Amino acid sequence: MNIHKQKLAPGITFVGVPIGTARDITLRALDVLASADMLAAEDTRSLLKLMDIHGIPLEGRKITALHDHSGEGAVTRLINAVKDGKSVAYASEAGMPLIADPGFELSRAAAQAGVPVTCAPGPSAVLTALALAGLPTDSFHFAGFLPNAKAARISALEGLRDVRATLVFYESPKRLGAMLRDANTALGGARAAAVCRELTKKFEEVRRGSIEELADFYSQVTPKGEIVVLVDRGDLETVNSDDLETSLKAALAELSMRDAVDLVAKAHALPRRQVYQAALELSTQKG
Repeated sequence: MNIHKQKLAPGITFVGVPIGTARDITLRALDVLASADMLAAEDTRSLLKLMDIHGIPLEGRKITALHDHSGEGAVTRLINAVKDGKSVAYASEAGMPLIADPGFELSRAAAQAGVPVTCAPGPSAVLTALALAGLPTDSFHFAGFLPNAKAARISALEGLRDVRATLVFYESPKRLGAMLRDANTALGGARAAAVCRELTKKFEEVRRGSIEELADFYSQVTPKGEIVVLVDRGDLETVNSDDLETSLKAALAELSMRDAVDLVAKAHALPRRQVYQAALELSTQKG
């Protein structure tokens, strides 16, 4: 593997790193880690290990720890370093920085200071799970980690009940059973769901079923490893065909077909394809 060390322009690069398999890192991410004047990481040991696996020497550089308990001092030092003409690379422990991981404070501070920011994108547990779960991917809502307390968790889930998108959560193995039981209560047990575990790692597993089935299974089994839970959108409200036709006729009288379909699909919480097909049938009847 050829790593290209080069002079980077002053600024901050958020570096996506593997969520499991070390070889999932991109060549550009390796180049950035080899070339940056300063390195920062959520977990300094994991970044050092990753660099060692890929043969990237520190060459006298220290890795600055930047996590939820670092305080403003670490962010200020990194921003000041960029102002002094340095390039900074920041990596989470795994996956993309800021996605349920630290890094937001650095990103916000950079924006406020007018400091250049870019990204060397890489693996994401959210997108990997969406690809594997077998649930709709046309629209998804990433909810991150739910609250620990039962009442707060149920309240958060109830707030997501009407979201017309596949719901994606991160969850701890110890809380998975409780989370699924609460989802069964708040969202309805019939919804299709999937539990993705240890993505890209040796013991990768995807278990699919209804929320109720998965809740029953994980009430008896406590898994190990990193968990992503996905839940399908709820059943769409049944709309009378006459009501749909009336809405479409009114919308088409004032809007283009595209805009009319978008408006009616949103108003009735229907799939756009279904509304578009109905609009085509109306056009055919006119002709």
